[in-house]
Amino acid sequence: MIKKRMAAVGTWSFSQPAVERMRSMILAGQNATDVVEQALAEVEDDKETGRHIVGRGGFPNNRGVLECDAAIMEGVPGRFGAVAALRGVGMPCRVARKVMEKSNHSLLVGEGALAFAVEQGFSVEPNENLLTASSLTAYQEFLEKNRTMRGHDTIGLIALDLMGNITVGVSTSGVPFKSPGRVGDSPLPGSGLYADHTVGAAAATGDGDKIMCYCPSFHVVQLMRQGFSPKEACRRVLADITQRTGQDKCFEIGLIALNTKGEVGAVSSVEFPYTSWTQKADSVERQISSP
Repeated sequence: MIKKRMAAVGTWSFSQPAVERMRSMILAGQNATDVVEQALAEVEDDKETGRHIVGRGGFPNNRGVLECDAAIMEGVPGRFGAVAALRGVGMPCRVARKVMEKSNHSLLVGEGALAFAVEQGFSVEPNENLLTASSLTAYQEFLEKNRTMRGHDTIGLIALDLMGNITVGVSTSGVPFKSPGRVGDSPLPGSGLYADHTVGAAAATGDGDKIMCYCPSFHVVQLMRQGFSPKEACRRVLADITQRTGQDKCFEIGLIALNTKGEVGAVSSVEFPYTSWTQKADSVERQISSP
């Protein structure tokens, strides 16, 4: 009998329901990728979480159009799919998974991402269906008063299932009132997310235009490979970035990490509540044959 650990972690406190959802799915024996996709999609499709800059109800670009980025990466080498600047789809993470599984490419953007989504049977909704009263009000204030919004919430989820598979996923509607076609760190492997089934996975959130210059998710996983705990790996990456930018000039960045032992870690340059769930092997066991 081999005892397995399993765990789930998400960025920001608003991911609590998603983490609880992942917990239930993991304990029911579902694989990590299904778990992450389903939990992400439920957040994306909830207008109430749009205010956290995710999916339906998120904030549009400076022309009033919602453009979303999403990505999914499995720990297995070469298993990655992403979409960026995708319009008309309320659950972009599902399209990202299709890119991973059905496309010859790994990242599709703009019109190409939309055409692929249609080919895969996704419904395209009018832009007004994806916005809410609050996001439209915020957009009007931007137009009339040039009132911008701060915040880079973004949701990132990592799941380690009963069989030891690890998957990370991210989703965001991007910086409110951004330039059309702007893409941040979220859908970029190594920047917004990274996973390796021999080590663990990491995800980032914050100022994506700055984050992508440092590839922090890849850096965290490489430090875990060297033997550092998820917490220490995240701490060292933030310290490295802070040293290079200067303490008083560091941008907003938060990191979460999960290793294959089920250990979690998180760190941020600002207040960064995150949610995690772990289940030790001595509490829940799965019997499998030893090699």
